[in-house]
Amino acid sequence: RRPLSGDERAILERILTYGPQAAQGDTRGHLVLVTPRIGTISPWSTKATNIAVQCGLEAVARIERGVAWYLRKAGWVPLTRDEERALLPLIHDRMTETVLTDMEGVSKLFDHHAPDTLTSVDILGGGRDALAAANRDLGLALSPDEIDYLVENFIRLKRNPSDVELMMFAQANSEHCRHKIFNADWVIDGRPGLLRQYLATHAASRYPDALPAPWLAAGAAAGGEAVAAAPAQQP
Repeated sequence: RRPLSGDERAILERILTYGPQAAQGDTRGHLVLVTPRIGTISPWSTKATNIAVQCGLEAVARIERGVAWYLRKAGWVPLTRDEERALLPLIHDRMTETVLTDMEGVSKLFDHHAPDTLTSVDILGGGRDALAAANRDLGLALSPDEIDYLVENFIRLKRNPSDVELMMFAQANSEHCRHKIFNADWVIDGRPGLLRQYLATHAASRYPDALPAPWLAAGAAAGGEAVAAAPAQQP
């Protein structure tokens, strides 16, 4: 899309000027830039871009934000590699964020790549080892019994699975979607039962004002009274 005009840039600056404003910081030190994970679009970006377009900035294709950290020790001694490695997990979430060391790398956030071609995993020729390698290379996080299940069934079907099929199986069959651990039978302190029931009972006994629902990745807590505001009823 085209560059923004002066008036459009002024509108964008007004949109992006919100919330508490920090004083201008000291930018001396080693730059560590925390951004959304490269290859993803953050929820903030989706909302911010939509707001900009609704405000007439149709030239805006996408907005992203990051946090710039300038790291230094007393006496301007630079951090060692081990110190930086120990610090990074404290200032970013490696599942959803990327750490960059210069501003030039920010352009990677907006890169567009052509979709990869569909590939298959040669289970018929390579057997279990082929799927185990794909599990590692694609980051599928399949358990050993899930690998055995897939190998057995694709051999029975007399065909190889595509990478898309394997990714869909891995996601749909993950703990996040199926709650295999939460819904499994456990024996805790000699008493059999579902783990999710044990957690809910334990939490309810210790935190009576909380209503946990770990199998739904949700919960609620008692709060104080609040005043609700609503628009006046229109005739």
